[in-house]
Amino acid sequence: MKLFIAALGTETNTFSPIPTGRAAFLDDLYVEAEASSRSDHWFAGPMRVWRERAEAAGYAVVESLAAFAPPGGPTRQDVWEALRDRVLGDLKAAGPVDMVLFNLHGAMISERQDDCEGELVAAAREIVGSEVTIGVELDLHCHLTDRIVTAADVLLTYKEYPHVDVDDRARDLFRLCDDARAGRTRPVIAVADCRMLAVWRTPNQPTRGFVDRMSAAEGRDGILSLSLAHGFPWADIPDVGAKVVAVTDGDLGLAERKAAALARELWEMREATTDRLLTLDEAVQVALAPPAGVTVLADVSDNAGAGSASDSTFLLRALVEAGATRCAIGSFWDPVAVRLCREAGEGARLALRIGGKTGPMSGDPVDLTVRVLGIRPDAVQTYGNGKQPMGDCVMVEAGGLHIVLNALRTQVFQPSVFEQFGVALSDYATVFLKSAQHFNAGFAPRADRILHVAVPGSANPDFSALRLPRAGRPLWPIVADPFGEPA
Repeated sequence: MKLFIAALGTETNTFSPIPTGRAAFLDDLYVEAEASSRSDHWFAGPMRVWRERAEAAGYAVVESLAAFAPPGGPTRQDVWEALRDRVLGDLKAAGPVDMVLFNLHGAMISERQDDCEGELVAAAREIVGSEVTIGVELDLHCHLTDRIVTAADVLLTYKEYPHVDVDDRARDLFRLCDDARAGRTRPVIAVADCRMLAVWRTPNQPTRGFVDRMSAAEGRDGILSLSLAHGFPWADIPDVGAKVVAVTDGDLGLAERKAAALARELWEMREATTDRLLTLDEAVQVALAPPAGVTVLADVSDNAGAGSASDSTFLLRALVEAGATRCAIGSFWDPVAVRLCREAGEGARLALRIGGKTGPMSGDPVDLTVRVLGIRPDAVQTYGNGKQPMGDCVMVEAGGLHIVLNALRTQVFQPSVFEQFGVALSDYATVFLKSAQHFNAGFAPRADRILHVAVPGSANPDFSALRLPRAGRPLWPIVADPFGEPA
């Protein structure tokens, strides 16, 4: 028996000013073969899982490309085609295979292709034929298209946001596909369109209960797998929006009924799962009169994990002008400022221009006189069971603020972003993060409270204000009743 595996992804924000080219993949994850033994990147985690499980089950394993780029604007067409053709070329060269497993994001858009993952999986199906089992693992912030659903035998998404279950879902996918290949099951897939744009934070109720009920139903009464594809709202394409996926053992009617029931349940939860977001002024007031303990405030609009620049200065400027103290903020994507601090050296004082470099949604640069508190070359942070590179990082001090700057654009996942410089989270009254939810896994156990802040940015959290003319059907909350409006 032979298993073919590959991993390819990025998350495309069609409102982002940042083009995604070849360097974005090379700087983050690009391993042409054997990533399971050569990379500790979190996105290569499923490949490590699949190799371990496959070898234990007696498969020969053929590994193709493992590539991931930070979320940003559309991928250059020539770059997408080269990545696609590398995977498909490797699949052809592998000869006859018994099973194909893909770890994909699901929200990758190129300059001329809205559905990169669907194109890849459909082409793979053409190569291997109808008898070979194809399984696909997707980020829950994906766009589900008819093309990818039709081409896959088993399709599932992560269940958790933050994504602490990437490897767990890889184990599920291997088991389900191995059962299908051996004829023990006959998986069929149904999808229900929720017609919703939202953020569901899975540690919080009532979303927590919804996810737990999905998990509890799996493996019973013919249900093999259930997924909520949250969708990625900042993409003006036809399949944007949340959908529910149900995989059952040979019973398409059951899959359709279960997916529809879960979609109705999610709709009924819509008001209870809507975030309360602080304004800029409210966030500054928290910093000026902080409650006891450590308060973490997430700048969700400038989250690199949603394709934003991570260099906006709206909060930084307001905190400086207000004279906030015992406050940390980061991380700012500013390779120029990082380079200047490295040249100056630890302990140096210098005039530094921070942020505001990418476009109007980044605000104006902030000019400060700073002291360089620390420099960390080639910094990394933990994400799930793997690592995420940050590039060179520095921490500078300006008045009562500690500011973290990094050379590779990424969101904040862990307190180590700050604590790598010899400080402790408890040193601060308020900590401002450029992240939306993935930080929760690392910060929630150590913060006294977590708040979310909305300021200008490429990932506008006011979904009612998004303009998505290509969406193809009404979506809540852009309209109050998307099922009552004509498509």
